[in-house]
Amino acid sequence: MQSTPPQWATTVPTGTATPVAAITPALVELRRSGPAIRPQVWGAMLLSLAVLTVLMHRAQLVIDPWQAGNRPFYAAGLLALLARFVLPRTSWRHALPLAHFSEYAAIFTMISLMGATASYPVAALTSGYADSRLQAIDVAMGFDWVSLYRLVAAHPVLQAVGTVVYRSIYVTPVVLLWCAARGERHDEAYRFIAGFWLATIITLLLFSLMPAIGPFSYLWHAAIPYMPESEQWQEGLIPALRAYQVHIVDLGHLRGIVSAPSFHTAAAVLYIAAGWRIPALRWWIVGLNAGMLLSTPVEGTHYLVDMVFGAGVAGIALSLMACHPRLTA
Repeated sequence: MQSTPPQWATTVPTGTATPVAAITPALVELRRSGPAIRPQVWGAMLLSLAVLTVLMHRAQLVIDPWQAGNRPFYAAGLLALLARFVLPRTSWRHALPLAHFSEYAAIFTMISLMGATASYPVAALTSGYADSRLQAIDVAMGFDWVSLYRLVAAHPVLQAVGTVVYRSIYVTPVVLLWCAARGERHDEAYRFIAGFWLATIITLLLFSLMPAIGPFSYLWHAAIPYMPESEQWQEGLIPALRAYQVHIVDLGHLRGIVSAPSFHTAAAVLYIAAGWRIPALRWWIVGLNAGMLLSTPVEGTHYLVDMVFGAGVAGIALSLMACHPRLTA
């Protein structure tokens, strides 16, 4: 059964100029169409920013706003603002979906940037390493990271495919948020964003309890036949942060330094859960993120138990979203 189109979607007669009266309902609809959880998401963003500021101060870290690496983010932010507030004033039929999408994408990007940035001061304020314990759990589960790495290092095809699917962590949310914007599923988009935020917070909290340099640095001590996507940043960056030798965080060159839990795993589970509700894309999203999961131990230099923890993080985030009455409206 087809639903009645909203008032702002009424077709303007061909050959006539779009009057202000036809544009105004579109702006009103855009303001009213925000989901009930939007204030909670923005409140969480502001709280996260405040906590990040405190952590950065304690770790003696700053973000230099004039660094060249920040310019793409400034440009993207300006473009998002223009799309969000200027497009609805036009009569273009794709204006409202793009306006909503620009809002979703901007919030999602800010959460991602704050989460990645927060991993630096969190790492700086930790001590010791959990690699021996994480590796012991892998051994108990019968997982041999070195053998898997050797397999990938010996097959360039696995390297190429693994790199592509590992990087798809940036692609799937674009597809999901665009589908939500195009289908006017605004509550669904904000619930997905809120779940991603929760997973980010939980990951950082657990990372503070079990910092690690990862299996590549911990287990591999020979010549390097293949450098994975995540390389070996933890081994050099975490000690430098703890010694307060790093003072500037460059947003344009953020490095993945969280080993456990695996955030790629948490993201993959969240993406699959969200994509499952889109029949036309369900199996594409499942397949792509299953590939990302398979690539994570080597490309992300993760212990298998990191991925178990990452899946648990996603499960907790999804459970909290499902049981919180203000987030399930």
